[in-house]
Order: sequence, then C-alpha cells, then structure tokens
Amino acid sequence: MRHWQGRGFRAWLLVPVSLVFYLLTALRRLAYRHGFQRSIRVPVPVVVVGNLVAGGAGKTPLVIWLAERLERLGRRPGVVSRGYGRMTKGVLAVSDQTTADEVGDEPLLIYRRTGRPVFVGNDRAQAAKALLAKHPECDLILCDDGLQHYRLQRDVEICVIDRRGFFNGWLLPAGPLREPLRRLDRVDAVVCHDCPPLPPLRAPVFTMRLMGERFYRLDAPGQTAQASELAPKRLAAIAGIAEPQRFFDHLRTLGLEFSAYAFPDHHRFEASDLTVPADALLMTEKDAIKCQGLVSTPIWVLPVCAEIAPDLASFVLEKIDGPTPSGNPRLPAVQGAA
Repeated sequence: MRHWQGRGFRAWLLVPVSLVFYLLTALRRLAYRHGFQRSIRVPVPVVVVGNLVAGGAGKTPLVIWLAERLERLGRRPGVVSRGYGRMTKGVLAVSDQTTADEVGDEPLLIYRRTGRPVFVGNDRAQAAKALLAKHPECDLILCDDGLQHYRLQRDVEICVIDRRGFFNGWLLPAGPLREPLRRLDRVDAVVCHDCPPLPPLRAPVFTMRLMGERFYRLDAPGQTAQASELAPKRLAAIAGIAEPQRFFDHLRTLGLEFSAYAFPDHHRFEASDLTVPADALLMTEKDAIKCQGLVSTPIWVLPVCAEIAPDLASFVLEKIDGPTPSGNPRLPAVQGAA
C-alpha cells in the first residue's frame, strides 16, 4: 500500500497494467449493462454496501448496523457475502457450528452480532437465492462488499469511504481503486467513515463513527473490563485488519499503552503470532473470532458499534418503499461533504 500513497516511480511503472485493468472492467460493466452477461434479480430488494478502494473501509460494521436498525424498523434482512479468505467453495450458510476458515471472518462476525441469516458464496446472486429458499421470511438482502459484483441486481448502492481517502486516485494496481472515481456519481449514498473532506457529490453523504470502550474476555465473554482496569497490565495489541493503525489509535484514545503488532487483513492467526511478551492481548472482534484457544495469554476483545448520522436505514427504506404514507420523507436529503 505504500506506493499507493503517491504517484512515484513504482506507481508509474504499473500504469500500463492499470490501463489493461480499466479496459477489462469497463468491458465487463458494458456486458452486464447490455445483457451480454446475465444478471439476476431476486424477489426482494437488495442493498449493496461496498467501496471503491481495495481493502476494508468499515463495510462490515455498517452492515451490522443496518441489519440491526432495519430489523427494529420492522424488516427481516438477510446478509450475503463473498466470505473472503474461507477455505471452502460453493454457497454455504453461516451457523453456530461454522468456523471462520469455512465461511470467512466477517460473515461469521455478522452472524454472531446480528443473529440474522447469513450466506456466503463467490456468486452473491446464488447465495441470495439460497438464503431466500431457506429463509423465505426475509424481505430484504444486504450484500456485504458487492459494489463491483454486477451479477446480483441491486436496488440501493452504498459506498463507504474511510480516512485513507482514495490514495493516489489511480486504478489497481498502480493505485487502490477498483473502479474510477466517477463511479460515485451512480451510487445512492456515500458513508464517510472519518474520511477527509469530499468534493460535492450527487449522492447524499452520511457520517459514520465506530464506538467501543468496554472489552470482554475471549474465553469468558461474560467477563468484561474497562480500559482503566486493563491499563496497569503489560499489554500487546494485535490487529489483522485493513488498517491496523485505526485500531491502535482507538486504543490510545482510551488511554492505553501497549506494544503494537500489525498483520495483513484477514490474517489466519497461529499460536506463534500471539506468543508475545505481554500479560494480556487486545484484539478486534474480527481477529479474535479466529483465535479461540490458541494461547493461554488472556485475550481481551474490543467490540465496536457504528454510529450513523442521519438515519441511513430510514433513507434505504425510503429508496425501496417510497415516502412514508403521510407523504413526508423519513429524513431530509443531505448533499455534499459531511
């Protein structure tokens, strides 16, 4: 990711490959748009949460928030995901018995946090059809990371942007972009996750913050602790997420001092990764879900919850169902940067 920070020599070397990538992705979009590639519509509305930059931007916490909020508003959402990093193939249902190796760390986390039906599959359209066949009560599909998966037709597109912005603004592999920035003109909403100021956009912009202060112990989830209770210990923070520094920064805002250990996103942890000089390990839920029983050192997990403003779930329902019966929209349109 370092060469994506600017337009240096290494990035320029990759520009010809980026041009090939652009042509291939453009042809693929045209093929779906003109019916040469078949896209599938499922019998319920589909809401896609994705991003333009390779790597995570906060999509999974947003999907969890949407699933919980939509359920409180009377809907019965199901979730489909690719299941990145899993060691299985085909379409699978996430359950209490499945592991992160089988379904991926993010789908397993979504299932455990929301209790909603979650299916994984490289073909999200087939995953959505399988979910609805098993759970016909679901009346809405949330697609975790599928903005570029055009095989599944969608009713609402949400693009998440985080504080890293768009780096050098170039397409893969010279830059981090999966699609050109003008793709933002076609999404229905943009969620700004602590991101830098944005240029004026056609879509309404919502803000997202991740909040979390209380830890729980991985091997005894009923045992919780505030940061102040952990501060006297010799701590090590371990993160295998898209931007480990975000987790480390969050811990420092809680007043904690620790040794930091960063791993690649979706890292499959082994005991040797966690054998570090510390009295306790601090981890994200996404990482900890893969570390049960690996080491005897206590692992303290920090769950986070998204805060979205204005109410994105009501906006989604308005896009799907139209204005409320009174004729008043659920929230005013929000234009420009947050």
